Amino acid sequence: MSTPAEFLAHLDPEDPRTPSQQISNQIRAAIKLGKLKAGEKLPSQPDLAERYGVARETVKAALRPLYAERLLISRQGSGVFVRAQTELPVGLRPHIEAAFERPDVRIDFAGFSGETLAGTLSEVLDKVRAGRLTPESIAIRIMLSDPGAPLALPCRADTAADDPAVRTRADRITRRAVDSITDGVQELAGLGLVKTATAQVRAHSAAPLFKLYLLNDEEAFFGFYPVLEHTVTIDKEQVPIFDPMGKDATLFHFSTGDDAETSNGPQYVTQARTWFDSVWNTITREYPR
Repeated sequence: MSTPAEFLAHLDPEDPRTPSQQISNQIRAAIKLGKLKAGEKLPSQPDLAERYGVARETVKAALRPLYAERLLISRQGSGVFVRAQTELPVGLRPHIEAAFERPDVRIDFAGFSGETLAGTLSEVLDKVRAGRLTPESIAIRIMLSDPGAPLALPCRADTAADDPAVRTRADRITRRAVDSITDGVQELAGLGLVKTATAQVRAHSAAPLFKLYLLNDEEAFFGFYPVLEHTVTIDKEQVPIFDPMGKDATLFHFSTGDDAETSNGPQYVTQARTWFDSVWNTITREYPR
């Protein structure tokens, strides 16, 4: 099996570009051609400097534009990785799995039902049960729009009005996802596989228009919910509804590891954390279980 370094060539002394530009181009080409895969770890900066016969500052200069192009991401204490594609929710899984490689895991989610988070976490928690991931603590906070209260969304498409039956359907979907997450996390603590594990769920009365994931205070994923019209079966009746569709949400990725000079990633993560905490500590209430 090839290693990442094998896809990188030596510097060409006849190339008019600077050494840092040559290194950038080689890494960029390896990513674009799929020789360096999404989620794959790059050699360390000292290793790259030794391989190319350049100073470490030259390597740092070579990586800087790749951070700006959102091709690479730096994870504190772990290294530099090829950024995973996040146009589809499935791209979230490697980042959550990477978060569980840390001793202390902290995940915050704000959104509608939490279905995507539940599906992603189920695979990761299975790896904790199998001993393939060994965090010491897990703390998950889930902040949802409360389907038990009248909301602008979801609603009937024919009247654009709130309908308790539509909300009951949404509540059923939400509870299934929430129960999957909380039961899975609590089971790990009960089995003694982690020292501490908590999953808190709170709700508010604002309509669900976007989703936000915060991972270990280092990464943020943000996506808008497209509002789509479709027909669902409620009490054996075909009902047209306007529904916020999480599976169709494109996620945008921000990281504290992004270069602050060329990216707003670090500032975005900080502001997203501030927003989440402000809502959590003010207008939310315990989600009725």
